[in-house]
Amino acid sequence: MSRAHNSLQESPSRWPTVAFAALAVLVIATSAHAEDWPQWRGIHRDATWSETGLLQSFPPEGLKVLWRVPVGVGFSSPCIVQGKVYVTDSQVTRTNARENVHCLDAATGKPIWTHTYDVVYPEYGTDPDHPFGPVATPVIADGKVYTLGRVSNLLCLDASTGRMLWHNDLPKQYETKDDLRGPNSSPIVESNLVIIAIAKSPQVSIVAFNKDSGRQVWEALDEIPSNTSPIVIDSAGRRQLIVWAYKSVAALDPATGKIIWRQDVPIWGNYAVPTPVWKDDLLLMSGLMLKLNRDKPGASILWPDELRPLRIYVSDTSTPLLQDGVVFSPTRKGELLCLDAITGKQLWQTNGVSESSSGASIHMTAVPSIRAALLFTDRGDLILSRLSAAGYQDLGRFHLLEPTADYGQRKMAWTPPAYANRCVFARNDKELVCASLAAGPGNRRVK
Repeated sequence: MSRAHNSLQESPSRWPTVAFAALAVLVIATSAHAEDWPQWRGIHRDATWSETGLLQSFPPEGLKVLWRVPVGVGFSSPCIVQGKVYVTDSQVTRTNARENVHCLDAATGKPIWTHTYDVVYPEYGTDPDHPFGPVATPVIADGKVYTLGRVSNLLCLDASTGRMLWHNDLPKQYETKDDLRGPNSSPIVESNLVIIAIAKSPQVSIVAFNKDSGRQVWEALDEIPSNTSPIVIDSAGRRQLIVWAYKSVAALDPATGKIIWRQDVPIWGNYAVPTPVWKDDLLLMSGLMLKLNRDKPGASILWPDELRPLRIYVSDTSTPLLQDGVVFSPTRKGELLCLDAITGKQLWQTNGVSESSSGASIHMTAVPSIRAALLFTDRGDLILSRLSAAGYQDLGRFHLLEPTADYGQRKMAWTPPAYANRCVFARNDKELVCASLAAGPGNRRVK
């Protein structure tokens, strides 16, 4: 069963009436130089937010929260395009499960449309106390929304209306009852293709579909996927789809899936999570730095000297930041390291970002216009910071939302936020929050 509707009148308790300040609408609707956040890690998939007119420090009274609305379970980040927010979640009971794609007004949080479809989760994913939900972040391109659900439903929806344009139930199409690994990896649109990581077979871990018809175009890479999301780079005169899979980092021709070059990496039991990071002729996979050939497609290892798993898989949750010749790298223990990008030599370390000693996440976004970075932690804190080879400076922090994801005896906020319209958009398993980061008078917290 699937449907799209233009209001949420069927479930009024999920979207209670909220009195929104007129200023909230004004801030978003009139933001000059507004930049969309249409996919995982932003417009260029590089965790860089290029808007101007932003706060250069947090006010003592905290950020102004423009709105909060309820959402269900999910680890997918929100996306923001042309004044609309797109986010996915699930509704789970012991007897049935549904996944939802929501479209909201970015200025007010009010619902515009919701597309709902039935899914069949494994039994352990239907416990209402610990339910499954979507993990992959949508991608919005050319007026369409592409989502990959927790059990490998690949959807294409009209971004304005929520009308379903096509739907690939991949386990059904591939005639398998096996868990198709890959739904933790966010899809990417390249030219006329939408590309996903998925364990179709031992010989296939990445598949490309025509983005207008949903027809499969190519499949590639003879290993199972990891939890990382692919990126596309321009190097040595070629477009290259960079895929960090279970046992290798590979560059593929995004048009055909043909392997251009491939570098073996040690196998790690938990699989890779951080997204590859590209800057000029450097390609970083967590703790592995490759140097890209400038004349002929290929890569060589810069560091580390020994390809041991603990040296490469620095974080289970977070992607490093590469800028100004240095790497800022979160660790699984909640530390933040600064490394020389060419040698890998550690320049400094701080334990002052995350309170967690395991399962920690620090999601970093560069903000060039104010020469700063925004860090979002597993505690639900947003930190404005200055990062450089000289050290770490905390310019302010604000508790944006509560951690809700189970991790042993603790609760965590693992989902990376999105940034657009001079605002931050963050979610947990209960709510989606929008707070203003716009400079100017009156940036006071709305209680």
